[in-house]
Amino acid sequence: MQRVSVHLLLLICTLLFTSQAISQGNGLDNVQISTTKLSDTVYMLTGAGGNIGLSAGEDGVFIIDDQYAPLSEKIQLAIAEVSDQPVRFVINTHWHHDHTGGNENFGTGGSIIIAHNNVRERLSTDQFIEFFQVEAKASPKVALPVITFNDELSLHLNGESVTAFHQSHAHTDGDSIIHFADSNVIHMGDTFFNGTYPFIDTSSGGNINGMIKANAFALDLAIDSTRIIPGHGQLASKADQQAYHDMLIAVRDAVKMHVDAGKTLEETIAANPTADFDQQWGQGFTKAEAIVTFAYESLKQ
Repeated sequence: MQRVSVHLLLLICTLLFTSQAISQGNGLDNVQISTTKLSDTVYMLTGAGGNIGLSAGEDGVFIIDDQYAPLSEKIQLAIAEVSDQPVRFVINTHWHHDHTGGNENFGTGGSIIIAHNNVRERLSTDQFIEFFQVEAKASPKVALPVITFNDELSLHLNGESVTAFHQSHAHTDGDSIIHFADSNVIHMGDTFFNGTYPFIDTSSGGNINGMIKANAFALDLAIDSTRIIPGHGQLASKADQQAYHDMLIAVRDAVKMHVDAGKTLEETIAANPTADFDQQWGQGFTKAEAIVTFAYESLKQ
């Protein structure tokens, strides 16, 4: 289907290159893992792929997401700067391989992988991301979550309760938001792309309305001083997330006017309904045409 225009070819090539990097390690040799301390026990790790959350304390270490397989050794070295204990648990916020690519390495090393039921289902079978026309092969058994949940799950480690809350049909159908109640930290996974339009995987059950609901849910959990780890982008505040939430509503409503008027996707894209937001939000991975497509497909579901 000829719906991805020339200005998105770079986006697609980036994704394809990343797929090669996952299997071959190409392009990731120079990636550095950076660590930011958020509380006495909670840290944010950045490298390539989704941002990682880290809890380290007297009960051991667990991480939220694990980026790409070739980065596992670098991630382990970054963790070793914080704790000399092994990674007991890995929580996946959703199934995409820039967040789960290290599962096989950590699983082989003895980490217990945890995720929503739908994440295990998608990782255990071949998947197809329709927007990019890209196939993702099923993961090996050792890379699959061995503990799954439906609505929410809590861990009681390192002096606090940490709760994963499933967010239905947001970025995908298996997203989780992770709340560190005592540390006042929230990990959003890819329900939050700080400062840019998001990628919404409608072929994996994603929907812009679910994205809006997920961010409203997190805003209810947060207070002004909460540190918010986005799936992509810099560490955020509640104000940053509020601006993102408001943008999603505005984009959804702008596209909805054309859907309600019976316009086709091509006609809606041509009308440029996100023109007022593109300068601020359309300079990242997802460009204007893509966010219009995601919103349009969401509203037509």
